[in-house]
Order: sequence, then C-alpha cells, then structure tokens
Amino acid sequence: MSNSLIAIDKSGSYRVYITITTDMVQKAADLHDTTPLAAAGLGRVLTAAGLMGIMMKNDKDKLTVSFKGDGPARQILATAYGNGTVKGYISNPYVDLPLKAEGKLDVGASLGIGELTVIKDLGLKEPYIGTIALVSGEIADDLTAYFFISEQQNSSVALGVKIEKDLSIGAAGGMIIQMLPGAAEGAIDALEVMLDKMPPMTTLISQVKEEGAGLSEEGMVRKLLEEIFKDMPEEYAVRPLEERNIEWNCDCSHERMQQALMTIGRKDMTEIIEEDGQAELQCQFCLNKYNFSKEELTEMLNNM
Repeated sequence: MSNSLIAIDKSGSYRVYITITTDMVQKAADLHDTTPLAAAGLGRVLTAAGLMGIMMKNDKDKLTVSFKGDGPARQILATAYGNGTVKGYISNPYVDLPLKAEGKLDVGASLGIGELTVIKDLGLKEPYIGTIALVSGEIADDLTAYFFISEQQNSSVALGVKIEKDLSIGAAGGMIIQMLPGAAEGAIDALEVMLDKMPPMTTLISQVKEEGAGLSEEGMVRKLLEEIFKDMPEEYAVRPLEERNIEWNCDCSHERMQQALMTIGRKDMTEIIEEDGQAELQCQFCLNKYNFSKEELTEMLNNM
C-alpha cells in the first residue's frame, strides 16, 4: 500500500512529490491531544517533512524541519528519513486562536515571527543547515521561500489539513513541484496557470476520496495527481515514476534516552542520584516514558 508518488513530466521540466497523509496526521493529533489549530500546523509540517524525506537518496538520510516563532505555538518540529518515516511534535498542542476573516485556522499567527530551519544529515562529515526568516508562518509559503533562498530551487509547495466538526482529520496531504535544470518556458507558464486555478489540497483530497470510494491508497494518490494535472498541455503531462510510503514512526528507545541522559554531565548526574534517586525521561515525539533506576544512573555516572 503506497500513499505517495514521485512523478515527472514528459518534457523533463519538473518533478512532482505528492501524498495523502490523513491517517498519519490523525495518529499524530490523537497522540499529542491537539486542538484543531495545533493539528493543522503539526499536520502540515509532518506532511512537508515526509515529502522532503522521500527526496533524499538513501533510506538512512535524515532531515529535520523546525518552525520556531514568538507565537503561542512556539515551535513545530518534524524529523523524516529517506525511507519515508516521519515523527514530530508541537511545543504547545493546546494552542487556540480566533479563526481568520475567511474562517480558516490561523497557523501563521500561532507561530508568529521567527525562523524556519532545515537540517539534512546525509552521512557526510557535517550536516547541511539552512535557515530563513518565516515569511508568513503558513508552512507552505515558508517552505517555498526556503527552497528558493537556501537551495536555489524554484519550487511550489501546497499543504492542507481539514478538521471536521467532530474534530477528526477529514483530509490531509501535500504536493511539492520542483523545476528541473533546463525546464521549458512553456512548462513554467502552464504550471503557473494550473497553480493559479488549483483548489485547496484538502478540497481535492476530499473530492478524490468521494469519487474514488473503494480505491487503494495508491489509487487515491494517482487519482489526485491526475485531477491536479488534468488540464496540462500534452507535452507537459505527468507520469508516475515511483510509489513511496510516508508514515508515522518514532524510533526512540531506552538506549537512546540513556545516551541523551549521559550528555548532562557528571555534576548534574550526581545531583539527580543524590536528590531524586531515579530519573524519568519522556520522548517529545511519541510521549513514551523511560525510567532509570538509581543503579542504572550510578553505572552511567561511572562510565562518563
């Protein structure tokens, strides 16, 4: 079962990464007990990170996307791997603000003024780090600006999370279009026309879900791709290249938490042993708790 596609147009002018992430965003919203506003922000960042993850060459390549601002949400962070697994969190899952004038959730105001940072660990000596000021806090706008400013890559990013009246995730997904070297002017013009007319991602996903009842996840994404690009001129029509999965997976463990705990230093470790006699760490991504006994802490101190 595949919920994502990588596609290319006939002329080799642009590549498309597209996904439907409704189930993944629902899982994250349930796990973090989010408000609708927090679910919208976290869902968009998780979806974008997943798409950026499958752009990387190797399964173990790692990418972290962090939106940090002075707004009440404070920070939304997601980590993705080249194999399509994603995890993430929002610092304030209970953030709530009035709707915007057009009745939409105000993700931009929840983040406020701040920075978008992308860290890529591709197994080289040093990770690549790119940082830009937030353009609007609306996630897709900021990522479009990031690709242009930090990676000199003309891209278009579309993301959406639809919250139903019962607060469930009705639809979530995203698409990144990236221009390729030597792109035809006609392809650029045709894409601009298409994007100008394109309805919101969640509207398209809901439509595809309704019309494609009974389709597999892979079938749904193919139908979504066809629907978006149906009016493109024949010479710039898209064809699927590769099916991929984007899914939630937290890879935390007792051993990883132990490694994190050992970075605090001998003084603080001694203090914890003498004053508390034990320690409890919680994973920010999946909220699992890990307990360390006095004996374990003493052994860790001795190994420092």
